[in-house]
Amino acid sequence: MKLASRLGAVAPFHVMAILERARQLEANGRDVIHLEVGEPDFATPPTIIEAGRRALAEGQVFYTPAQGVAPLREAIAAHYATAHGVHIDPRRILVTPGASAGLMLALSLFVDAGQSVLMADPTYPCNRHFVSVLGGRPHTLPVGPQTRFQPTAAMLAAAWQADTAGAMVATPGNPTGTTLSLSELSAMAKVCRSRDGMLLVDEIYQGLTYGVPAETALAVADDIIVINSFSKLFQMTGWRLGWVVVPAAWVEPALRLAQNLFLCPPAPAQHAALAAFLPETLALVETRRQILQRRRDFLLEALPGLGWHVPVVPDGAFYLYADVSAVTTDSFAYCRQVLEETGVGLTPGCDFGQHEAGRYLRVAYTADEARLAEAVARLRALQG
Repeated sequence: MKLASRLGAVAPFHVMAILERARQLEANGRDVIHLEVGEPDFATPPTIIEAGRRALAEGQVFYTPAQGVAPLREAIAAHYATAHGVHIDPRRILVTPGASAGLMLALSLFVDAGQSVLMADPTYPCNRHFVSVLGGRPHTLPVGPQTRFQPTAAMLAAAWQADTAGAMVATPGNPTGTTLSLSELSAMAKVCRSRDGMLLVDEIYQGLTYGVPAETALAVADDIIVINSFSKLFQMTGWRLGWVVVPAAWVEPALRLAQNLFLCPPAPAQHAALAAFLPETLALVETRRQILQRRRDFLLEALPGLGWHVPVVPDGAFYLYADVSAVTTDSFAYCRQVLEETGVGLTPGCDFGQHEAGRYLRVAYTADEARLAEAVARLRALQG
């Protein structure tokens, strides 16, 4: 027996080797500061936990409709209207078992075997791998500080080929934390539309922005696909719940796919997520967003003292993409050295692509300011 050949295009996360070693160090009594994993350190808001408890107590543990329970889809639609002034028919919303399932669903709708999808390098690695698993080809576009680590509409137009099925962008992006303006998103949608392709916009960090409004591409185009999640803003990572907004004409095929790919999202998580849009929940996540902004600002001031350069100030998510070429030419080896010698976990740039990956690493500011200060102190001691 042999494995499917498609698996050859799916690379492991390099950071997982670092995380495994970090856990070994912790088991041996070392204190490790985890700045490598993209998961908020805040617990799920109490209102959501309580709603989940009620759902379990009331027996809300059975299959739901494949696209999610109607009250949750209606609540998501109402949030778009209240927060963004965008009116979405709830029928266009499919709740999914996490944003990852949403990404696979969305790509399955428009990518055929042999087709390519345009995306940035660096970008979240699963974006490439999902395309490969579907038999497609990730067509990566090297991006850097000049475009805030984001592709532009002009870049999409120039890279478009006969086999291009569409483009995938993220705002705010991972690993760079940068956002795209609505005008740029509108221009991207126009490029895709004019070539009969699809624009897929990853908005899973929506709401976690600093100094810029939290916007949605749905404000400028309704013939696109948008992915979102309860994991980041609402700190529901382990609950595995996200959603997809599809064009109206694509609802029926999307529902068919959802039925076959994952049957339905987890029922207790859906009922818990109804509390995400309560005023007290939104107030708490706003307080936490401000905490994240203070952490970002602390690191922006502290990291240059290590010889690290942050070429673009991130305006979203909870990541800094730092240029460490002044201290290393191999960020993966450097991250391993840092872990062994300081007990600070970081993510190397090679996890996010190939473009200048050796000079960059990602810092997730998912620890409190005291721990961030301790991490900086340890790194400073390593630098001598």
